[in-house]
Amino acid sequence: MNKQDQETLTRIGPGTPMGELLRRYWYPVAASSELSTGSVCKVRLLCENLVLFRKPDGELGLIAERCPHRGASMHCGHVDDEGIACPYHGWKFDAQGHCLSMPAENTQKPRLLERAGIRAYPVEELGGLIFAYLGPQPAPLLPRYDLFVMDNVLRDIGRALIPCNWLQIMENSVDPTHVEWLHGHHLAVVRTKQGKSAPTYYGKHQIKIGFDLFRYGIVKRRVVEGNSEADEDWQVGHPLIFPCMLRVGAQGQHRFQIRVPVDDTHTLHFWYACYQPAAGKTLPVQPEIPLYEVPWQDAEGNFIVDFVDGGDIMVWVTQGEIADRTDEILVSGDQGVMMYRKLLLDQARIASEGGEPMGVVRDPAENRCIEFAQERNKFRAGQAFLREAIEMSHVRYSPIKQQIIELLSTD
Repeated sequence: MNKQDQETLTRIGPGTPMGELLRRYWYPVAASSELSTGSVCKVRLLCENLVLFRKPDGELGLIAERCPHRGASMHCGHVDDEGIACPYHGWKFDAQGHCLSMPAENTQKPRLLERAGIRAYPVEELGGLIFAYLGPQPAPLLPRYDLFVMDNVLRDIGRALIPCNWLQIMENSVDPTHVEWLHGHHLAVVRTKQGKSAPTYYGKHQIKIGFDLFRYGIVKRRVVEGNSEADEDWQVGHPLIFPCMLRVGAQGQHRFQIRVPVDDTHTLHFWYACYQPAAGKTLPVQPEIPLYEVPWQDAEGNFIVDFVDGGDIMVWVTQGEIADRTDEILVSGDQGVMMYRKLLLDQARIASEGGEPMGVVRDPAENRCIEFAQERNKFRAGQAFLREAIEMSHVRYSPIKQQIIELLSTD
C-alpha cells in the first residue's frame, strides 16, 4: 500500500475522503439503558465532540459539546422540557440545535437567536441502542437489521473503548485464517499455562476461504479440514455489514460486532447479542437490555488474552494506534483484507462524486426487517459445554451470564 491510500483509509475527520464516506451511515453511540430522562452524556464520533441528552418526554438530542457563546461544555448543562441549557449563561438549545433563549439579554432578538444555533445531528433508538447520523441530508433510514428487531430473544450489550484505528479492527473481520492460530493454538497455550481448559473448536485448519460482495457488504466463506463446500460454512457463510459491522452466530447465539469510529486512534466496540431459548425453555422477562464493560487489560496494564475477544483486542492494539500498511507483507490468505480495502476506496470515490454508497437504506419497505444469511448451526449443548465456551468469550463479563447459560442449554 502506498502512503496516500494509507492516509485515505485511516483518516476520518470532517472533509477527509473516508470521513465523508463513513458519515453516510448510522452508528450506535450509547445504550438506551444508560441515558435516563433528564440526563446528559458525552459522545465522540468521527472526530467530533458531542453531547447526547434525553428530555423528560423522552426526546433525544445530539449537539456539539461547546456552547457557541463562550465555549463552555454543554455536558454540564441542565435538561428541561424544552431542551438543554448551558451552565455558564443559560443559553438554551432544543434537540434540533435552535437557540431558544438567552436569559441575560433583556429582550429576545430573533435574528441573534437564529445566529446562535448549535450544530445538531439526527439521533434515534432501536433495539436498546441509541444511533447517530452525522452525514449530509436527507438522512437515510436507520437500518432495521434483523437482530435489532428480532422477537422472543434475551439480549445483552458489551462495550469496550479500543485505543486504535477502526480499520485494523474491521480488517480482522475479513481475515478468517487468524481463527485457527490466534483463537485455536495461541489461546490454547495461554489457557493451558494458566491451568484452564483449552478451546477444542477453533484450531481446525482452513483449507479454503472465499469472499463475495452482496447488497450490504461482504459474505465470508470457508472450508475447514474434515468438511466440504456442501457445509454451511461455505454455502451460507457469514456477513461483514459495510462499513463497520460483523454478524456471527451459532447454538442459539446471534451477535453483531459493531466498530464505531471515534477518531483516528480510538474505536468504540459494541457486542450486541440475541439469545434464542432452547426447546422447552421459557424466555425470562427483560425490563431493559443490560450494558456491561468488557475489560481487556488487568490492573498492571497487561493484555487479558485468555478469552477470544481479548486476543483480538491484543492484536488490534499492538499493531499501533494506526497500523502502518506501507511495509506489510500480504499473502494469499489476505485476499479478504485486500478486497475490503478496495471496496472502501471505491465507495469513498462514489460518495465524493455525489453517489449513494453501498448499503444505505431509503426504502421503508426494504427496511421492515433486513435479514442476513447466517450459519444456522442447530447444534445445542448442555450447561457444562456452554459454561466453558462462555468463559472463553466476552460474555463471561455479562451480568446475565447464568441466565444465558440456562436459556441456551439442553439440560
